Amino acid sequence: MDSLKTVWQNVLDEISKQISTTAYNTWFADCEPYRLEEDKITLLTTSELKQKVLNEKFSDVIHRALIEVFSSDLNLVIMTVDDARMEESRHFAADTPPEMDAYTFDNFIVGTSNEFAHAASIAVANNPGKVYNPLFIYGNSGLGKTHLLMAICNVIHCNDPELRVAYVCGDEFTNRVISAIRNGTMDEVRDEYKNVGLFLMDDVQYIAGKRSTQEEFFSIFNAIYRTGGQIVITADRPPIDMSILDDRLRTRLEGGLMADVQPPDIETRSAIIRSKAAQLGMQLSPEVESYIAENITSNVRQLEGVVKRLTAYREILNDNISIASVKRAIKDVIRVGAYIPTPDVIIEETARYFSITAADIRGQRRSKNVAKARQVSMYLIRSLTNLSLVDIGSQYEGRNHSTVLNSIRKIEELLKTDQETADSVRDISSNINSRS
Repeated sequence: MDSLKTVWQNVLDEISKQISTTAYNTWFADCEPYRLEEDKITLLTTSELKQKVLNEKFSDVIHRALIEVFSSDLNLVIMTVDDARMEESRHFAADTPPEMDAYTFDNFIVGTSNEFAHAASIAVANNPGKVYNPLFIYGNSGLGKTHLLMAICNVIHCNDPELRVAYVCGDEFTNRVISAIRNGTMDEVRDEYKNVGLFLMDDVQYIAGKRSTQEEFFSIFNAIYRTGGQIVITADRPPIDMSILDDRLRTRLEGGLMADVQPPDIETRSAIIRSKAAQLGMQLSPEVESYIAENITSNVRQLEGVVKRLTAYREILNDNISIASVKRAIKDVIRVGAYIPTPDVIIEETARYFSITAADIRGQRRSKNVAKARQVSMYLIRSLTNLSLVDIGSQYEGRNHSTVLNSIRKIEELLKTDQETADSVRDISSNINSRS
């Protein structure tokens, strides 16, 4: 990587000859090389705004500099730091852990809402496979579950670099199993998890209701547990609330330690804001800090996102960061009243739950599974949005308000008599709300 950084400095020198000092300092000062492949270079920048400007305004400048240094017009990809972390965290790696160095115990802000989960995570990190196995961390989206997951991973990997680590998300694991069954390669998937010393799964709730996926997960879980491997799992709810989770698997998940993460109180929110601002080289006034903490109450990720926006305002607009700046930064974050999901979100989550595509639900397929999913999605759109029957029908091919009404009534009747339908509606609703 050092040699790549040296070459990148040569590229920066060429870029500095083509643009003003102000433009260079604003857009390229914190731009770094991430990956160099045979015909492509990937760069990292610190914000979505900088990513957009670099792509739209400076791609030609970068290409000219690359040609000058490499004598070749490499394909250019520009990612944010958060994009890179997400890419690494979502990729299954049986031999090496995901590289998410930013997620450590040192920069995790502890408060009454998460101190138990934090303490349990540290205990597991220091004694993998010996205490609290499995560790099951649950709570709503954006509260730090993945941060704790990766902090555990970083400590264990630091203590034992040779330990094999597997990280996967529930929806990705489901897709892997479905694809492997279809292609007859399930044995290869199982082999990838052999001799794993640390198994991490994010969002296990997405495998609920997927019979084949649960069976394979149960088998892999048992194999890792028997050999002393540490298992850490996150979800948006405890196993008891996953109504269609296999009983054997629920028992396994409940067999270790369960730790919940709640929305942070105002003191913890203020500490998170100060910490994130300090990381970005910024000090906020007490008034600004209080305004953010009082208005964003339930999501750590949103708190950090607002501070990042304020950093961009300061750098680009030379803004002194006032209450007016904060109001502008949070206008797209704070929702007035309850979260109202879009029909696209509802259809997408329903499709994911039934292991089909959104196009299947919107289209004309009439198989039993697809028809049931379509009816459930219509019921949920009616329940969770303010759309009329006509507007709901317009989301589907060849469906009018009469068809929609019949579908809604059918689900309403099933909810009274059919536990499976009730569980499906409950779990899909929870998945939808977790995206708020």
